[in-house]
Amino acid sequence: MKSTKTKTRRSEPRPEYDFSAGVRGKYASRFAQGTNLVKLEPDVAKVFRDSRSVNRALRNLVGRAPRRRGG
Repeated sequence: MKSTKTKTRRSEPRPEYDFSAGVRGKYASRFAQGTNLVKLEPDVAKVFRDSRSVNRALRNLVGRAPRRRGG
């Protein structure tokens, strides 16, 4: 029979985790500049298994789309 370990939740962080010198949002702007996440609907995600296939399809679509002026 397996023994069951009970996990207790701490209300305070462990002493070795010291965030007193941390700066909130220090890297937030840098992260936002290099990130563009798009959530795919489940039916679309079934077709496109990875970002490479999504990018390939979108580039193909953009290449066929008429170009706008001034935009």
